[in-house]
Amino acid sequence: MNKLTQRQTTMEQDLLVSLKLHNFPAELLREFAIKIVKPYFKGNINEALRSLMQNAINEETILTKAIKQKNM
Repeated sequence: MNKLTQRQTTMEQDLLVSLKLHNFPAELLREFAIKIVKPYFKGNINEALRSLMQNAINEETILTKAIKQKNM
């Protein structure tokens, strides 16, 4: 994980939001909780979602850079 400066940390904390899921299959959430959240995130669904979102963003950044380099 990248080290954040004090300013970045403060900005990140200022941008915290609550998230509500609509029309989301209960079985999908249950399976996610059992297979991912409980064993890998000690039951902390907020941390699981944050971490998985950050990983998806990081992977997209790597992919985008690779595509740009290939097209040069």
